[in-house]
Parts: sequence; structure tokens; C-alpha cells
Amino acid sequence: MKQHKWLFYVLWVLFAEAVGFLSGWLTREGVQLYTKTIQQPPLSPPALVFPIVWGILFALMGVGAARIYLATFSRERTISLRIFLLQLAFNFFWSILFFNFQAFGFALIWLVVLWALILWMIFSFRKVDPLAAWLQVPYLLWVSFAAYLNFGVWRLN
Repeated sequence: MKQHKWLFYVLWVLFAEAVGFLSGWLTREGVQLYTKTIQQPPLSPPALVFPIVWGILFALMGVGAARIYLATFSRERTISLRIFLLQLAFNFFWSILFFNFQAFGFALIWLVVLWALILWMIFSFRKVDPLAAWLQVPYLLWVSFAAYLNFGVWRLN
């Protein structure tokens, strides 16, 4: 098993990246409409920044999840993986709510719930593997920034 640990890292990273890719693919037309028609708040980065940052964050999520998966079986490990999957589902649907439905107010509420789930995941991961928890901090920070952007879009549009 030890010699094949890397395979679990690859699988978890690919899983997280696949969720991000599918969400991006499903919202590609909504994103195009958004960039052409929606007034954006100050500090909005260029569109190119988002897939780069999200690609890195999904990789970090996958590495963190793999570390938790490879940890000794425990109740905390199981709970951590469930929280990971729950927050990943919330992440997936936020893009659809925001870009495809342009439900900016509801998407902001959804994002606040996602933020709380990420924080819960970090605390849960910390009980199993502190490094896995630390790997999620950039994700929490980015979602905090995304909440500012979401709020700004909601207020301006």
C-alpha cells in the first residue's frame, strides 16, 4: 500500500479538478454573458486569473483530501471526508447559481454557507492531519475574496 500512496493523491486531485472542470464547463456560456454584461466591483481580477487560481485550489483540495483518506481509519477521518464532499458540492453549485442563473443574492447566501463549510472542513481536517488543514487556508481566503466580489456584483446589478 505504501508504494502506491501517490496513486491516491493523483485520484483525489483528479476528482477535485474534475468537479471544478465540470462546473466551469457547465457555466461557460453564463461566464461569457457575465463578463460582457455585468458591472463588476473594484478589485475584480481579469477573467484569466480565475481558472488559474481555481486550478491550484482544486489541486490543494485534492491533496488535502488524499491525506485525510490515507490517515488511519477513525470517526474523525470519516466525518472529514464527508465534510469535504459536502463543501465540494456547494462549490460546484455556486458557479451555476451565480453565472447561469445570475441569482447574485442567493449565490451570496450560498457562498456564505460554503465559507462556513470550508472553515468546518479545516477544523475537521486539523484533527486528522494538520497539514491537510493548512492546505485549505488559501481556499478559504479565496472564497472570502469571492464573497466580496459576489456582494459587489449583487449590489451593482
